[in-house]
Amino acid sequence: MIPKLACYAMGAKDSLPIERLLWDTKSSKQNGEEMRVIVVGAGIVGVSCAIWLQRSGHDVTIVDKAGPASGTSHGNAGVLAAGAVVPVTIPGLLKRAPGMLLSPNAPLFLKWSYLPKLMPFLARYLGYATNEHVDHYANAMATLLHDSVEQHRSLAEGTAAEAFIGAEDYCFGYATKAAFDADSYAWEKRKAAGYDYEVVDGTTYAIYDPIFGTAFETVVRCKNHGRISDPGKYVKALADHFVSQGGTLRICEVTDVEVVDGEISALNTTDGDMSADHIVFAMGPWSKAIAHKLGVKVPFESERGYHIELTNPSEMPKSPMMVASGKFVITPMDGRLRAAGVVEFGGLEKGPSRAPFNLLRRQVAELLPNLRYDEVIEWMGHRPAPADSLPLIGANDPSARSFSAFGHQHVGLTGGPKTGRIIADLIDGKKPNIDLAPFDPMKHSAR
Repeated sequence: MIPKLACYAMGAKDSLPIERLLWDTKSSKQNGEEMRVIVVGAGIVGVSCAIWLQRSGHDVTIVDKAGPASGTSHGNAGVLAAGAVVPVTIPGLLKRAPGMLLSPNAPLFLKWSYLPKLMPFLARYLGYATNEHVDHYANAMATLLHDSVEQHRSLAEGTAAEAFIGAEDYCFGYATKAAFDADSYAWEKRKAAGYDYEVVDGTTYAIYDPIFGTAFETVVRCKNHGRISDPGKYVKALADHFVSQGGTLRICEVTDVEVVDGEISALNTTDGDMSADHIVFAMGPWSKAIAHKLGVKVPFESERGYHIELTNPSEMPKSPMMVASGKFVITPMDGRLRAAGVVEFGGLEKGPSRAPFNLLRRQVAELLPNLRYDEVIEWMGHRPAPADSLPLIGANDPSARSFSAFGHQHVGLTGGPKTGRIIADLIDGKKPNIDLAPFDPMKHSAR
C-alpha cells in the first residue's frame, strides 16, 4: 500500500466530476492530438512534466500528497549545477566511509537503527564506486544537465517564475591549495565532460566577493551555471501558471495502483480510481513502492538532506559557494542565507537528527564569524537516491501507459525542466535528442 494522505482539488477544472479523469478508450486521442495525462508529484520534476505536456496540447492533472514544492523542491540548495556530473560514489569511497560516519565533523550520517534495512542497498551503492561507472555517469548526466539554465528559462518564460532565475557562477572554495589538488579527480572528470571553470586564488576571489575573507586559498568558478533565489516559491509560481492555463491540481491521497498484465490500469485515491491515457510518476523519494509494483526494480533509498537558513543576514555572498571541506553549499536567497548539504541514510519514516543541524551551524559560524541575522530556520527533507545515482526517465511498459521521472538525487532542481521536456516528447511519440539508455526505468529489472 502507498502512504495515505488527505485529498482535495483546485484549478480550472475542479468542478468536473472524478469520472472526467477516468480513462476511456473512445474519448482518448493519439497521434499528436489531445490525451489525458496524470502526473503524480508536484516537485520541480512533476511540475515541469505537467507544463511541457500542457504546452503540447494535452489535458493534464497533477496529483500530489501535499502540494507544489512541499518536499525536496523547497529545501534544496537552489543551485543550477550544470557541472554536477561526478557522483558521490567515486573510487575510494568504501575506504573513507567508515571514518566519515564516525566523525562528528564529516558530512555523512547514518541512523544506526536503520542499518540492517539499508545494507542491501548500501552494498549495491558502494559497488558503483568505480572509475568506469563515474565515466558512465558523467557522460549520461552531461547530456541531461549541460544546458540547465536555458532549460529553466524556457520552462519559466512568460510566467512569474522567471524572476527567480539568476545566472551566477557556482563556486567551490578550498581552504588550501593542497585540498584543491586532492580533489583533482573530480575536476578532471568535469573537464573531460566539457565543463568550463576558472581556478583563482582566494585573494583574487575576495576582490569580487569579500564576504569570505581569507577562508579560501583556492576558489573554482564554474561558468554557465545559475541560481534559483527561492526554490519553493519558484516551483509554486510554475504550478500556479499551470493551473491558470487550464491544468488541474489535485492534492490527493494515493493509496495504491492497480496493475494488469504489467501495465497500470488505475491509480487508487480517496477521490476514487483515476486513470488516463498516460500516468507519469514523479514522486521523488516516495517513488519506490509504486515503481516496484510497476516492475521498475530499481535499488533505491531516501538520502536525507538538511539545511539551515539565516534570515535577514547582515551581508550576502554574490554567488553560491560549495564549501569543499564540509560538502555544503552557501546560497544567497531572497531575504535569507541558506546552508544546505549533508548526507544521511535513515529512511523516510524517522524524524530529523540533531547532529547534521549542529554541524551546519558550526560550519557557518566558523566560515562567517561576523555575520548577524535574525533567526535560524532548520529543515530536513529527502532526496531520491538510486544505487547507481542515475535518474529514471522513460516508459515503464511496452505500451507506454506509465512513465518514470524520478531519482535525480542531488540534481532534481537542475535537471527537472529537461526531464519534463523529455517525458512530454516521449508521450508525443517524438525521439529526444539524447541517449536515454542510461536512464531506462527497466534497466535494473533485467538483472
